[in-house]
Amino acid sequence: MALYIFSDAHLGADSPEKEAEKLARITSLFELVRRDGDRLIILGDLFDFWFEYKYAIPKEHHRMLCLLDGLIRRGVRIDYVSGNHDFWMGDFFGDVVGVTLHRDTLDLEYGDQRLHLIHGDGLARRDWGYRLLKRILRNRFNIWLYRKLPPDWAIPLARKVSGSSRNYTSSRDQTFVADYEAYARDKLAGEYDIVAIGHLHIPTLKGFGKGVYVNTGDFIKHFSYAKLSDGKLSLEYLR
Repeated sequence: MALYIFSDAHLGADSPEKEAEKLARITSLFELVRRDGDRLIILGDLFDFWFEYKYAIPKEHHRMLCLLDGLIRRGVRIDYVSGNHDFWMGDFFGDVVGVTLHRDTLDLEYGDQRLHLIHGDGLARRDWGYRLLKRILRNRFNIWLYRKLPPDWAIPLARKVSGSSRNYTSSRDQTFVADYEAYARDKLAGEYDIVAIGHLHIPTLKGFGKGVYVNTGDFIKHFSYAKLSDGKLSLEYLR
């Protein structure tokens, strides 16, 4: 059996044609998972924006939720490590869909490998502006206050802000590649065999000592994912 990891589809961010392509590629990935996978980890930013009200969720992601449900019904365990565009996830994914949600990081053992997984936003030591913004956006009072807006107002507003945030971070993230590699190297020097990070949209597979660092890339341009099977980690692409 195999463990699959992917991230950064940012569903809802692009044109209808591009969104259809992303969903088709994700469907193809899930077909691969059905063949030989028993666990799937989504390493953040599957959605460009996700916000749960008590009685409402964004309807545009219905098809994606059905795909997740189909995998779970086949016995695949799905873990979700929240990213910077979907950290407002609530209990819907766990209670209704059956996805296990993890805030910020996930540590696990798969076979004889010890993994550390993180979406990666805010890892760059010099990115003080984003670190401050992250604290503001995740403040419980601010989330409570935003929930008071009607969904038909709040969701379009958040989608606009999310797009601005994505453009801002993508213009700077490539300058922080060394910081991500330093983070991975530090973790691999300790108890971990594999460190997996997303966020940068730059597919990467590098060995540091006896361990391996993988950046899962994205499902927008590269359609890349990581696969761990028989103790071997590979970086794969859907063509």
